[in-house]
Amino acid sequence: MKIPFGTAAVNAVLGYAVVFFGLLLLMCVVVIMGRVMLSRKGAKTPAHTSAPAAPAAPAPQPAPKVAVEIPEAPGSAGELKLYNVPDKEAAMIMAIVANELQVPLNTLRFKSIKEIL
Repeated sequence: MKIPFGTAAVNAVLGYAVVFFGLLLLMCVVVIMGRVMLSRKGAKTPAHTSAPAAPAAPAPQPAPKVAVEIPEAPGSAGELKLYNVPDKEAAMIMAIVANELQVPLNTLRFKSIKEIL
């Protein structure tokens, strides 16, 4: 069975259009779901409450900082930089690493902990 060139061309163009339209819809769904998940992750209140937040009172001016050198705790290995990681999660990560390595926690030195998405 022979199909005329014009009909074959129209069928091919419509087929490609359907595929690209489906890909476009899929891309839109993925982008929307990503934004929804990011907004939920950053929200401090549950998503089902929509009460307007009360206006915040003006914060008092902080007192000038005085440079005081705080001695490090025994067994401490310096500063730890946290990037988008709460203190509790950082402590759990350090404890897990020490447990897996089977060494005391105060013998390890963590320079920074960063959440990778």
